[in-house]
Amino acid sequence: MRPLSDLIAQGRGDAPADLVLRGGRVLDLVTGELLEGDVAICGDTIVGTCAAYEGREVVDVDGRVLVPGFIDTHLHIESSLVTPYEFDRCVTPHGVTTAICDPHEIANVCGLEGIGYFLEASCHTVMDIRVQLSSCVPSTHMETTGARLEAADLIPLMDHPRVIGLAEFMNYPGVLMRDPGCLAKLEAFRDRHIDGHAPLLSGRDLNGYVAAGIRTEHEATSASEALEKLRKGMRVLIREGSVSKDLHALAPILTERTSAYCCFCTDDRNPLDIAEHGHLDYLIRTAIGLGCPPLAVYRAASLSAAEAFGLKDRGLIAPGKRADIVVLPDLESCRPEMVFTGGIRADDRAFAARKELAPVARRSVKAPFVTAEHFRTGGNRVETPVIGILPGKIITEHLSFDIAPENGDKRPDFARDLVKIAVVERHGRNGNIATGFVKGFGLKRGAIASTVCHDHHNIAVVGADADDMALATNRLSEIEGGFVVAEGGRVLAELALPVAGLMSLEPFEMVRDDLVQLRAAARSLGVVLEEPFLQLAFLALPVIPHLKITDHGMVDVDRFEILP
Repeated sequence: MRPLSDLIAQGRGDAPADLVLRGGRVLDLVTGELLEGDVAICGDTIVGTCAAYEGREVVDVDGRVLVPGFIDTHLHIESSLVTPYEFDRCVTPHGVTTAICDPHEIANVCGLEGIGYFLEASCHTVMDIRVQLSSCVPSTHMETTGARLEAADLIPLMDHPRVIGLAEFMNYPGVLMRDPGCLAKLEAFRDRHIDGHAPLLSGRDLNGYVAAGIRTEHEATSASEALEKLRKGMRVLIREGSVSKDLHALAPILTERTSAYCCFCTDDRNPLDIAEHGHLDYLIRTAIGLGCPPLAVYRAASLSAAEAFGLKDRGLIAPGKRADIVVLPDLESCRPEMVFTGGIRADDRAFAARKELAPVARRSVKAPFVTAEHFRTGGNRVETPVIGILPGKIITEHLSFDIAPENGDKRPDFARDLVKIAVVERHGRNGNIATGFVKGFGLKRGAIASTVCHDHHNIAVVGADADDMALATNRLSEIEGGFVVAEGGRVLAELALPVAGLMSLEPFEMVRDDLVQLRAAARSLGVVLEEPFLQLAFLALPVIPHLKITDHGMVDVDRFEILP
């Protein structure tokens, strides 16, 4: 940290600034003006705007627009399928200078070891990674995880300099029913930031949830839901990820009047999506294209996000603020040409200078060896609950179809797009296997399996053929987790994710290329979903309405119970 005397001297022009961005126009997110003048930077801090400066280093940004660095207010870096270092290298060039992450994916596999890995990695990345402590590990009592975290486990980490507060409180039924474990965590963080997760919650139930001190929420999927949450004082995080796509539905609520209480998040985007579309830069240009005022959009992307999470040192290009700056050709297209994070240009040299960490949670996939027999779906009842996929959403339908057993097994029905889904416990705890049916994949042959299976991260497998389901499941144990597509007794494509069964050790470019092959292989089986792997992962999350599946069985989320 530079002495205050240096900041004052360089701001007054008594000494040359460390860095000057010359010739651009600054978007002022307070007044909405485009301000002329240089931007002077001392160390990691902006010290001057709206004036001419001399600098030890001068970067010509003539004709460009400068905006504050973007803040992703909610994501799980693990779900980008790469380590924090590769996420940093992949996403920072898209203008993201701050990422507020919840490492509950890896925490569900290896507990505090996983959170510690993220806290340490966040000290060495080019972007500024801030951590919310995972509130629901596991998310409910209806799943088997590799770890369990109680309030006593989290309290020692509360004052870590990278920690903001308590991450998304997904167990909203537990909050409303005053579950002692939930209340202990909420009480411990009562004077800290608490992030929310309450899909479709409304009325008095929403009042009770917000009264618990929960102030931000990213699960609104309609304008009416978002408006109710805004009216009750919540800050709405508008989400557009690889699976959950809510931006089009929520764009009408983002105005200059509401923008102080609106932010953006991805929750989450994988390297292929980022390569094809972008990250927060994609959300920004899409929102503007949908008619949202550019001032409201850029406020949501930075200033409002900083205010929502108590990051008072950023969100504006103004003296005294952290030098997080994105250089754009224009506001509408939002195509970052240069990115500065803490006064450092995010380029190959900056990424190469980072201190790397050894990976954690290797060899974490301890699933039982399975055969086709393990995927039989017994029972005499013809009426069968079926998970109905809604493309672009993680909310599912609770459907019911008549499926008659044949020789003690209910079979897929391709004419009605009904295929099998199963969850296999992989943490070595109990070997549970649960089976059910899902509609919406379009699968005609083979199987797809994954250890990215929110939030317990057991193995989720969907298939038209039980032998291929077994092959794909067993292959995941061999490669330490990841994605597998199988057909006809052979593996068509795979991506190994050996860090906790969630993250690759390869560069993000290789992960992106493998995802291209996996997507093509899935489509060759008849899959119609744009992102089948992460869609599959969310079918196992029992805090998202309406019907899900875990290793305990099919879950009626509305009743918060396992179906008999």
